Parts: sequence; structure tokens; C-alpha cells
Amino acid sequence: MGQTITLTARDGHKLAAYEAKPADEARAGLVIVQEIFGVNAHIRKVADGYAAAGYHAVAPAIYDRAERGVSLGYGDADRQKAISLRQMVDNDFILRDIAAAVAYLKDAGKVGIVGYCLGGSFAWLGATRLDGLSAAIAYYGSLVVKHLSESPRCPVMLHFGENDASIPKPDLNKIQAAISPGKVQMFVYPGAGHAFNREGTPNWREAQAKQALERSLEFLGQHLGQQQQA
Repeated sequence: MGQTITLTARDGHKLAAYEAKPADEARAGLVIVQEIFGVNAHIRKVADGYAAAGYHAVAPAIYDRAERGVSLGYGDADRQKAISLRQMVDNDFILRDIAAAVAYLKDAGKVGIVGYCLGGSFAWLGATRLDGLSAAIAYYGSLVVKHLSESPRCPVMLHFGENDASIPKPDLNKIQAAISPGKVQMFVYPGAGHAFNREGTPNWREAQAKQALERSLEFLGQHLGQQQQA
């Protein structure tokens, strides 16, 4: 369904992105931000799913400044490489590359952002620092708790697993206490850990992932355009 395109960030850096378009006219644009494992098969499938729901989806390759064509699995060697690549790319550059995807999608109408793990953190930072976003959804972003002093510029939905070792309950409580109920919605899923949306891996929790997606589609429909079923 999708294809690889090239985006240009404001500093002139050119990066790849996976683009998935709906069969009919898009109701809105949606930036999909990867986990630490690159724009791999899972992220491409997520983008395809949102395209099937009517959104023009683009997943920028935010590791391209360090290494191009990153698409990793979940074994120990790939995980270590992913951690190394993450350390090589500065947060400000990642936000520039996300901003390039936002700019690319402006002709689709309103633009939202959905991120997972690393991408969940940058969905939050995108909501607080970038212009041009009308909605943001962050799945298990571990950096959210470190940036609670930043105020989102658009409505935000947060998804967390109750048993996520990287985002312990005290952090969840801190986030819950800090967010503005009128601006940010937060959901914690019992029985779920980190990466509970990652289908095909031991982390996946089908029921919780389905509920989170239903909530996400409703949220996007409210803030970006009418909802369709994925």
C-alpha cells in the first residue's frame, strides 16, 4: 500500500519516509513516529492501518542522520544497535525531521501525530514544541514524565501499560497529577506492559491494543475529521 518518499528538514537534511495514502481523499494528515527500531515492518503496518482509516500517513526515518534505511527486529543484537542509534541522534534534529513530515502533510488538511515508545515521547514533544499539529497521541512515551512542565499546543491522548517497567507507577501517578483534563486524556491499561501495541511480539496484548486504537480513532475523528473504521 505504501511507498518511500523523501522529506526535507528546515536545515536542508533530506530523509526518507514511509507514506501510506487512503483509497479515497484523505480526511487529514497523520505523522507516525517510530519506536527505537526504525521504520520497520511494524511501523509500516501501523501507517497502513491509519491509511485504511482514511488518513494520509507518513512515518519519517528519524535515524537517517545517523544511518539510512534502519529497519530492525527485536532480538538482542538489533536492540543494542537501536539503542546505539538513538544515542547518535539529537532530540532537536528528530523534531526537525518530524516537522518536515508535518509540513509535507499540510495539503491533507489538519495534521496529527501518533508515536510509539521513542515515538510516543516525541509525539508529546511535538505537541508541546511544534506548530501545525491539531492532535497528538503518545503510546508509552518514557520521556513524557520528564517534560511535564511543557504545555501542549493541541489536544493529547496518552496510552500507558500498567506493567511497563520503563514507566513505573510513580511516574504514571506524576503524569496523571500534572496533566490538564481539558487538554490531555490519559489511559492506563491493566495487564499490559511496554509496547503492548506491537503485534506479533510477546509484548502484544490484543484486547488492550484494540481498545487503545478505538480510542485513538475516536480522538482523531474528533480533532482531525470524521472517524472511519480501520
